[in-house]
Amino acid sequence: MSEDDVAITGGSPLVGEVRVPGDKSISHRALLLSALAEGTSTITGLSEGEDVARTLVAVEALGAGVESRQGVTTVHGGRSRLASPAGQLDLGNSGTGMRLLLGMVAGLPITATLTGDPSLSRRPMDRVQVPLAAMGATVTGGGPTCLPPVTVTGGNLRGIEYTPPMASAQVKSAVLLAGLDADGETVVDEPVATRAHTEEMLARAGADIEITESARGRRILLRRSHLRAEAWSVPGDPSQAAFWVVGAAVVPGSRITIPDLHLGAERIGFLGVLWRMGADIEVEEQDGTGAITSRYAPLTGTVVQAEEIPSLDEVPILAVAAAAAAGVTRFCNVGELRVKESDRLAGTAELIRSLGGSAHVEGDDLVAEGGGFHPTGPVRVDAGGDHRMAMAAAIAGASLPVTTTISGWETVATSYPGFQTDLLRLTGHA
Repeated sequence: MSEDDVAITGGSPLVGEVRVPGDKSISHRALLLSALAEGTSTITGLSEGEDVARTLVAVEALGAGVESRQGVTTVHGGRSRLASPAGQLDLGNSGTGMRLLLGMVAGLPITATLTGDPSLSRRPMDRVQVPLAAMGATVTGGGPTCLPPVTVTGGNLRGIEYTPPMASAQVKSAVLLAGLDADGETVVDEPVATRAHTEEMLARAGADIEITESARGRRILLRRSHLRAEAWSVPGDPSQAAFWVVGAAVVPGSRITIPDLHLGAERIGFLGVLWRMGADIEVEEQDGTGAITSRYAPLTGTVVQAEEIPSLDEVPILAVAAAAAAGVTRFCNVGELRVKESDRLAGTAELIRSLGGSAHVEGDDLVAEGGGFHPTGPVRVDAGGDHRMAMAAAIAGASLPVTTTISGWETVATSYPGFQTDLLRLTGHA
């Protein structure tokens, strides 16, 4: 077994309380808005994953002053501080960091080149290149889909009205960040509402922004704005909590509580899916944050629409629940999974099969036949450079009576460095 392999010993219930890292989406945005804001901002609870660390280094390279001490990150920001970086901004594996930074830089009179690891270098940036170019920025990358490295020259932008062709909080956020210094009004129309962190945080930081909800979706209108410094507190990441929620639901005898979570409506669609499947899950919520407790319960298959989980981040772990359930589960219109950190559509089906379950792809649908996992011996899984695939494999492995070896485990550090430690503690193997 190589140093990048992790062996999961299954068969023990998951019991206890676990705190997940600070929300990755909010962490990225808190750093970028703090860099743009005039004055000194503080951030507590910042995600400790490598993805957010890359964004922190990037805003430093752009000229923001950043200090971290005793769990508090202090950012000295302001547009007058920000300038073209001396070298490339390396975002590692972070698609969120790259797309949001492209929008931020587009709104500034500077030039920057953003690059990443081999996985990120295969992810299309044309979905942000198109609206940013329409606003007046120059954005160039490789090939017809604008692959990284991507160079952006910003400044002198004009507002546009834009409807993203796919449900994407990253695209929406890039346009809004660029719109902070654009002439006129910048409008993003979302037929399917995605996570609202950017518009909510912009409003809190003093942006001239209007958010309208209707039967046709969400409309965000932004005018040129200067941001004020804020004290940001980052709650736990519900996308990371989803792994523990499913783990408790599928491993007999399990009971897990995850406290201090962000519980925004666009982020917890996976709970509705699991409730529909028969999961025993309790939520205690107050003012958008709270705790989730999940217990083992027999599950049954269901039909999942992509709109229920707009980012699709929870599909791999929900597929583990579906494979463990009785009956068929179909995830409809999830073709966007093909352009995540890996091809999660094909990869999730292969993951289920490698663990002794049954799953396949039909067009843009993922179908898990259910009936449980039936491995014929020890299992080996390749995470394919994708942190969510690695953690989904670990949770599935915890439910098996055999050892599951996961290769490429180092990718988990991008979002949840302590995942293995938490799993060992919850299963009593620490």
